[in-house]
Amino acid sequence: MRASTTLLLGGVLAGVGATGAAASVIVPHDLERTQVGVTFYNDGTFQVDVLNPPEWFLDRLAPLSGLPLSRDLAGAARDRRIAEMAGTFAEWVWLFFDDIRIEAKPEYLPPPPGPVDPSKPPLATMRIRGTLPEGATEFSWAYGLVIDPYPMLITDGDGEVITHWIEGPFESDSFEIAALTPPSRGDVILTYLKLGFTHILPKGLDHILFVIGIYLLSARMRPIVAQVTTFTIAHTITLGMTIFGVISLRSSIVEPLIALSIVYVAVENLLTSELKPWRLGLVFGFGLLHGMGFAGVLSELGLPRSERATALLTFNLGVEGGQLAVIAMMFTTVGWLRHREWYRRRTVWPLSILIASVGLYWTVTRITGS
Repeated sequence: MRASTTLLLGGVLAGVGATGAAASVIVPHDLERTQVGVTFYNDGTFQVDVLNPPEWFLDRLAPLSGLPLSRDLAGAARDRRIAEMAGTFAEWVWLFFDDIRIEAKPEYLPPPPGPVDPSKPPLATMRIRGTLPEGATEFSWAYGLVIDPYPMLITDGDGEVITHWIEGPFESDSFEIAALTPPSRGDVILTYLKLGFTHILPKGLDHILFVIGIYLLSARMRPIVAQVTTFTIAHTITLGMTIFGVISLRSSIVEPLIALSIVYVAVENLLTSELKPWRLGLVFGFGLLHGMGFAGVLSELGLPRSERATALLTFNLGVEGGQLAVIAMMFTTVGWLRHREWYRRRTVWPLSILIASVGLYWTVTRITGS
């Protein structure tokens, strides 16, 4: 092996130690995973289920409750601590009927027992039950603990489920209880375009690093376009096939492989400056994996029943918009240097070593679940 190659690979391995601490606080995906379910029953009662990972509840509620933030709590001890903070949780949710806020008395329900996928921890529930106020015709909702958009699934007395998206801590629209209507096609398009884009920028750091790795292979436009096009075709295929149940692969397998794909493209950037035929084949394979990753997120977010195809298409377009934005940022920040003779040595190599180091760190942590 050439000495320069040995030094570059050594730099990747050394970079793991140098970036391990930093990578431990850089998460590849947004971790809020908030879901809200609202059910109206024909007997005049309602139920609101607010789902988040138990560690998320612990992190958000402990400082607000004046309790120590003990992240080493687990299992029954963790669940008891969260249950103690149900009163604090109630202060941060607003349930309005005809613009009148009603008192929430939540009950904490731990995650259901069963096998745990380390890459996607189970969700716990804060459940609110009550009786509709006499003559109530409209309701609205707000959840002050969240930052990101989240789905609210509303079920009427006939079992019809309608999905609406809420913008973080802001109050939702008002909905007519007796005449719940799904969002319009235009609303679905705008919502899922935004969700797809934000899944890349700023939330999808692993996907961002992969796209940057694609960009860094060559200073010429043609290899970049060829790889991005190949990647797009591949992840579009598996995104659709996974969403519609044609294929399925556990996220505990998909996520480590996505991290490993980041390592591969970064290391190959160190070893070659030309697009090789096998690179496109591997990028296609990696695109298939990333498509399953996108599908896992989209499945968890939920698709409106009446506009599934529209939501799937626009989410994918949003993802593409995010990827093109990453490419555009690379062109504007380092692209103007790509014709300098020292570009690979001073730009491609350091960035690729950093990307490979973070990717290798994520591969190990996703396999071990640590």
